[in-house]
Amino acid sequence: MIKGLFFILLFYFLGEVCSVLVNGFIPGSVIGMILLFLCLFFKLIKPDMVRDAATVITKNMAVFFVPPAVGLMAYAEVISKSIWAIALAIIVSTVLTIIAVALVQENMEKRQKSKRVNG
Repeated sequence: MIKGLFFILLFYFLGEVCSVLVNGFIPGSVIGMILLFLCLFFKLIKPDMVRDAATVITKNMAVFFVPPAVGLMAYAEVISKSIWAIALAIIVSTVLTIIAVALVQENMEKRQKSKRVNG
């Protein structure tokens, strides 16, 4: 478990360093997650090395939602001034996500169907 936590935090740190190098254009946590995924995908790190730590983290996800919830309460007045812009952004991004997922799913189903016919 300690080794897994070390790897997760190491990739988080590497992601943060990379984020600083690109002037914060992409959040460090996202870059670190991508780097960890690539290392797992290319078998540079065995999944068993991070499985226990990842399981503990995902089973306790509620703890990670406490700071954002407190932030929402602390800035409720600021958020209430921009509620329509926030609501519009949520609606537009949700619709775009649904459209993107539908297009990808349709494309994957067509490929699967053509493989069955040709295979």
